[in-house]
Amino acid sequence: MLTNLSAQEKPVQWDLTNCIDYALKNNIQVQKSKITLEQSEVATKLAKAQLFPNLSASVNQNFSNSPLLVGGGTANSYTGTYGISSSLLLFDGGKTLTNIRQQKLLEQIDQYNVQNSQKSIQFSILQAYLQILYAAESVNIDSTTVQVSKFQFERGEGMLKAGSISKVDLAKLESQFSSDKYQLVVAKNTLETRKLTLKQLLELTVTDELNISIPTLNEVNILKPLPALQHIYETSLNVMPQLKSSKLNLEVAGLETEKAKAGYLPKLSLNASVGTSHSSLSSYNLGQQLQDRFNEGIGLTVSIPIFTNRSTKSAVETSRLAEKTSRLNLQDAQKTLLTEVESSYQDALSAQSQYISAEEKVKALQISYSLIEQQFNLGMKNTLELLTEKNNLLSAQQSLLQAKYLSIMNVQMLNLYQDLPLEIK
Repeated sequence: MLTNLSAQEKPVQWDLTNCIDYALKNNIQVQKSKITLEQSEVATKLAKAQLFPNLSASVNQNFSNSPLLVGGGTANSYTGTYGISSSLLLFDGGKTLTNIRQQKLLEQIDQYNVQNSQKSIQFSILQAYLQILYAAESVNIDSTTVQVSKFQFERGEGMLKAGSISKVDLAKLESQFSSDKYQLVVAKNTLETRKLTLKQLLELTVTDELNISIPTLNEVNILKPLPALQHIYETSLNVMPQLKSSKLNLEVAGLETEKAKAGYLPKLSLNASVGTSHSSLSSYNLGQQLQDRFNEGIGLTVSIPIFTNRSTKSAVETSRLAEKTSRLNLQDAQKTLLTEVESSYQDALSAQSQYISAEEKVKALQISYSLIEQQFNLGMKNTLELLTEKNNLLSAQQSLLQAKYLSIMNVQMLNLYQDLPLEIK
């Protein structure tokens, strides 16, 4: 059953968990994959129904006109035939049974495709959510920077009046203040863009509010020890739905070859029918005619393929080629998964190392900036030195922030590859 988007209760504060839960219920791609699964279930029922006999009834009414009939006979007549027939396939080389097995596998594949859609939306939500947190923290850093720049500019105006700095120095402070305000505007716009991306993934409307819950992320989240890469990859091979789907596709291709080979074998079916008829030309009444002309029949039909214009042989060859393609698709899926897992693993390790280095650099630059600011206030450092050190500190803070969220994102992505719960609360 499709989810009614308007009827879904929306949380006041959106954290990662309810973002994912809501998206799994409302995302259009996920819902499409569920519909495809329902279609596959219907196809499975149809395949099973081929094991049972069919039954049909027929009624045929005819009117004929004979204007040139000689001897004073009747010029027109009415006839009617009525029948019920049934047939049961007894043997078709195992094609029907193989088709049922194949359809069950296709149904499982569609189940895995639903899981794959859900897993894909989890990856997308995770990335979009962390990008919002990153953008929000960037706004905080830029807001603090603007406040510092404003204070320095206002202090510079006082120092100019006192003759401690020149107009050129004050102009540099003002330029830095303007630049920092501009950067804050850019950061805020980036934050709104990230929120828009998440709203689209959640299938929210323009009027829906998206108030993001900001979790407390510490070094436990950032510097989480990682298991061995081989362990993560082997686990992902067993749990990721796209790999399960690729393996089943290979089995489906093998069954398609079996179905094609069944074309070389004869088919045997049982047929039965009952019927009767009547005609207006008969002297008997309708009831008597239907009774006298009542007939029953039963028989066996054997269809033996002798020459099929190469259709069966071509079908077998085509299905075998499809098997090879499915085997290559499985290898390609394994290779793609390895690339993704290995990339996330290396990115996580790299980001963790960068975070440690960036954290040390920020601490050192904070001390250096404080000293230079004190010296600037005492007239021992010029404006250029102050602004240079300030920009160095800001750059280091941004590097630290980037490493922080790259580490968290890749660590959590590795959790998803292993089908483990996300650890952002």
